[in-house]
Amino acid sequence: MLQSRALVLALILLLGTTLPEVHSKSLFEKDRRDWLVIPDAVAAYIYEAVNKVSPKAAQFLVDVAQTPAVVTTRNFLIRETTKLSILAEQMMEKIKNLWYTKVLGY
Repeated sequence: MLQSRALVLALILLLGTTLPEVHSKSLFEKDRRDWLVIPDAVAAYIYEAVNKVSPKAAQFLVDVAQTPAVVTTRNFLIRETTKLSILAEQMMEKIKNLWYTKVLGY
């Protein structure tokens, strides 16, 4: 039973972080932080699919997703990813500024 819980947890975390093409946008668009909702959307799709097949298994997924380990890990990943997104936005602004001032001469 412990192995199956660990497997479900690993599957949720893996699928939540490896599907960036879902609702993907260009890095140059202004709403770059939208991709932070992708793991939650994937988890919701998985829950809906599992719930159609087995409501008992879906409830197990909900219970696993609400464990302190998963919640803490999710919050940590969101916090660190947000920091990285902000730094990436600042870097893109600096690159655009350099491009316009040094290369194009505006």
